[in-house]
Amino acid sequence: MIKLSKIFASITLAGSLAACASIPAPVQSTTQGPTPGEAIVEVKIVGLNDFHGNIEPIRRPIRVTDNAGQTTQIYAAGAAYLATAIERIRSQSEFSLTIAAGDLIGGSPLASSIFLDEPSIGAMNRMGLDFNAVGNHEFDRGWKELKRIQQGGCEKHTLRQPCAVENPYPGAEFKFLAANVIMPGGQTLFPGYGIKRFDAGGTDIAVGVIGLTLKDTPTLVTPSGVAGLTFTDEAAAINALIPELEEAGADAIVVSIHQGLYTDVGYNDKSCGGVSGPLLDILARLDPKIDVVISGHTHAAYVCDYSSIDPSRNFLVTSAGYGGSMLTDITLMIDSGKGDVSAKSANNIVVQSIGTDRDGNPAAPNPEFPQFEPDQEIAAYVEQYVSASREASGRAVGKISGEGKDPGPATEETQLGNLIADAQLFGTREAGAQIAFMNNSGIRTGLIPTADGTITYGDIYTVQPFGNTLITKSFTGTQLLALLEQQFDDEGFVQTFSPSTGFMMSWDLSRPIGDRVVSVTLDGKPINPAATYRITMNSFLAAGGDSFTVFNEGTEVVTGPVDLDSMEAYLQTDDVIQLPEVGRMTQIK
Repeated sequence: MIKLSKIFASITLAGSLAACASIPAPVQSTTQGPTPGEAIVEVKIVGLNDFHGNIEPIRRPIRVTDNAGQTTQIYAAGAAYLATAIERIRSQSEFSLTIAAGDLIGGSPLASSIFLDEPSIGAMNRMGLDFNAVGNHEFDRGWKELKRIQQGGCEKHTLRQPCAVENPYPGAEFKFLAANVIMPGGQTLFPGYGIKRFDAGGTDIAVGVIGLTLKDTPTLVTPSGVAGLTFTDEAAAINALIPELEEAGADAIVVSIHQGLYTDVGYNDKSCGGVSGPLLDILARLDPKIDVVISGHTHAAYVCDYSSIDPSRNFLVTSAGYGGSMLTDITLMIDSGKGDVSAKSANNIVVQSIGTDRDGNPAAPNPEFPQFEPDQEIAAYVEQYVSASREASGRAVGKISGEGKDPGPATEETQLGNLIADAQLFGTREAGAQIAFMNNSGIRTGLIPTADGTITYGDIYTVQPFGNTLITKSFTGTQLLALLEQQFDDEGFVQTFSPSTGFMMSWDLSRPIGDRVVSVTLDGKPINPAATYRITMNSFLAAGGDSFTVFNEGTEVVTGPVDLDSMEAYLQTDDVIQLPEVGRMTQIK
């Protein structure tokens, strides 16, 4: 495990955003150690992103595509293995730090999420994480709960009770960064940047780290969770802090941003081949003084030398996949005389773990990838939480007729999505519900039964880990049709709903925005614009999440059960629940 006493550095944090944000009092922690006494100082940075509370190894093998285009499946991740991999990288240099690019928590498996992700923070404390840029999922339970996660304590902000295992919960020893998240008073929610300083033979070497989330975070979380906050333009927020970092003596500038890219090349191909995604526009506007951009959100794995796209911006852009399955090993060679980076490099490393097959038998490691042994102290810490969650996780809740496969693209209808919508309709019939809509992006993984079809509480929790309640509202037929058009407008991304039984819709993306819905029926009858319909959705959608603002217009609001309670009750209505067929949603072109 990475001991904090081995980090030879001091950390300073500040949180300004141009002239509109005040600077919180600096936080200092200082240690001392040996130095190389050379003009060129090597600094190692470990980059990670989108950990999503995966304190245990990921249940299924991940797919890894190499630079030759060959894809391999390999078991990976888990906090104990991640800790060993981080230690191996950081031990290669006297000077190192670890930076995460958001979604450290939220959308997590049961063992972490049921305890409000406190064990994920505890694991990162033990790994020596230095900074985490907030991501959209950090706001899943609201910004007040996120403050508790940073500061510690047992104040209750959600339906779940905090401090169930560790009492009191100590908080994060690392710092959240939020350069573009502004409170009503003008200050940033968390510091906008931090500086880590190293004493290199009497020469102060400083690495500045700017951290922030994507501007569109409010469209991806329950609006009440970000009420009162303003999310500003990413590039503007970053560039505004560069002069402060220069004045503070930063020799290197790293941006950690929860926004990302997609590429067509392998996870260590530096060519940026086929690069696309929302981060591109931000990168094109960044100050050329930046050295590295650690990114996330897309769950992709890449190391892109951005100078191949824009020679005036000589920075690396990295991302390490999903769930702690990879790390990025970044090396900065800093000229202590010039106070500048003379060379930089980065490589993604697969964090291979010891996996198990569906029957629980150990899976043989892949000899083509490094094998990491688990850190025993962190393994024991994780086991405390896994044991505490086991009783709830292993409880059988019903049987299904087959495998509810992983959710595909947001416009792809699946049996699992339809099953969830049917369960939500079932759970809110007493509120007069006629239709239920499930957002496909809220389905986190597949639903895999045992050989006899049994599903456990842990299984359904992993599929829907957010603890949403079901809300039923009244809408006119005109409002319903406007809501359905929002699936295909230019706000956010194209996403179709998973609808409940009896509802059918077809659409045509070649038609103009606002006129893409071709037909809509309920129980075989066309939607009547003048009629009233009772519609159920989760509390995330009910508050206008995913940019579906028409959901805010509903009336006669009834709050129903938690989504998982409804699913469990539905699974118990028959000995075996048949997975519904697809065909409720049809794309014409």
